[in-house]
Amino acid sequence: MRYGIFSDVHANLDALEAVLRSFEREKIDALVCLGDTVGYGSQPNDCCDIVKRVTRYTILGNHDAAVAGRMDYSYYYDAAREALDWHSRQLTAENMGWLRKLNYFERDGATHFCHGSPVDLEEFEYIFSVEQAATCIPIWDSLGQITFIGHSHLCKAFAIGRERVYEVVTKEFEIHPEFRYIVSVGSVGQPRDHDPRASYTIYDSGRGKFEFKRVEYDVGAAARKIFNDARLSDSFGARLFAGV
Repeated sequence: MRYGIFSDVHANLDALEAVLRSFEREKIDALVCLGDTVGYGSQPNDCCDIVKRVTRYTILGNHDAAVAGRMDYSYYYDAAREALDWHSRQLTAENMGWLRKLNYFERDGATHFCHGSPVDLEEFEYIFSVEQAATCIPIWDSLGQITFIGHSHLCKAFAIGRERVYEVVTKEFEIHPEFRYIVSVGSVGQPRDHDPRASYTIYDSGRGKFEFKRVEYDVGAAARKIFNDARLSDSFGARLFAGV
């Protein structure tokens, strides 16, 4: 199976369309979205319409859960909370119903998918360091051969042994059976690794090969849509140019 895996679209339609065009050239068998289709950006309905149509699995992200009334987000900072409030008002009944039914976790054999750490799915904990990945050692036996996550907006991969974790510092690698892997796939709509290009990934389960990918998109167009909407913070648009 050749998976196209992406996450954290955050209502950025320009970035999503660029990623999907790239997937069309990659001969993908199944698309998987790891959550946060909404939040921050200007086009939540358009992104929901597309993601729910093209994916085999879509995971519930924390922003999805917030908009759908499935978690308390009163502690979020003001601009993020206001964007979520606006998205909840903008979403169609169909898209709201879709978010309310999304699962925290999906598995396809030894390939697992969730938004944050698999240790406690509903807490949406981050994994972007060796120390955070090491929290998965106690659940090693229940991990998939490879688990894909989003949430941090960073491209990171970790090989988890029974006693130690190693960061995998390369854009592509082959998995080894003595390890379990956690892969954070970055963000389509709001990268935070100082690379403004949209992030997506490919995993060939038959060959055991994984690849990080990037694609350019019209960042200016996406930012202008945010700047032109008085209900969204300009900072959500400005950060797109720097990838932070």
